[in-house]
Amino acid sequence: MRLDAHQHFWKFDSAEYPWILPDWPIRRDFLPDDLWPLLGQCGIEGCIAVEARQSLKETHWLLDLAKQHPFIKGVVGWVDLRARTLEEDLHQLAKDSNLVGVRHVLQDEPDDRFMLRPEFMRGIGMLAQFHLTYDILITPRQLPAAVELVKSFPNQPFVIDHLAKPFIRQGTLSPWSEQIREIAKSPNVFCKISGMVTEADWALWKATDFEPYLDVVFDSFGVDRLMFGSDWPVCLLSAAYHRVFSVVEDWLVRLNEDQRQQISAGNCERFYLRPK
Repeated sequence: MRLDAHQHFWKFDSAEYPWILPDWPIRRDFLPDDLWPLLGQCGIEGCIAVEARQSLKETHWLLDLAKQHPFIKGVVGWVDLRARTLEEDLHQLAKDSNLVGVRHVLQDEPDDRFMLRPEFMRGIGMLAQFHLTYDILITPRQLPAAVELVKSFPNQPFVIDHLAKPFIRQGTLSPWSEQIREIAKSPNVFCKISGMVTEADWALWKATDFEPYLDVVFDSFGVDRLMFGSDWPVCLLSAAYHRVFSVVEDWLVRLNEDQRQQISAGNCERFYLRPK
């Protein structure tokens, strides 16, 4: 079995998705019927749908999609972790077993240490009681704060989205590589092999551009804490679904079958789809 640990759905509205720029070809609807054939072409049986806008309305919509389409194995939604009503909000949302985690778009926060504000950390501290994971969406400049965050909650499952967006286009490894190795020392932190093609040169990238970064995360997290994600349809800015899949599959040939299975499905299942 294979799972896609990171993809998105949306009904496009320029006011609701302002981060989708006017000249991008993804300014249209992307729904489960668009994704299912692409998964089948790559032998992928299920996916995790991740929030694309910070709205409880979207979280409920994604949960409804998961009810209608069994191949959506879980939803990483959004909830305001700073809200006074957070415990009540999580209680209501977690009644739906398809909710497996939450995410905040930390990469857009001007304060690199936003995630360490007391009210935000209070919210992170509530997730464990609802058996919810947390997706860390950041850029390299925020990795030092993220290291502090994960150390503060050693029993909370975290996953780094998109390798923390290293500077693949520039071919730069440091200081990202040292910081990734540091955050990987916390055993409660996983990492998604996702989002790489949009951090590379969209028109000119080649598979070898990603190898130094894949080598770093494999050496840091090992075979037990990495998972494949497509970041579809955002990935379409740079590559079709099957090309994104092939980059990771071709890199995994150096591993044995059990190790490939862990990264292709087992780790995603263990991280997100634990019994509640």
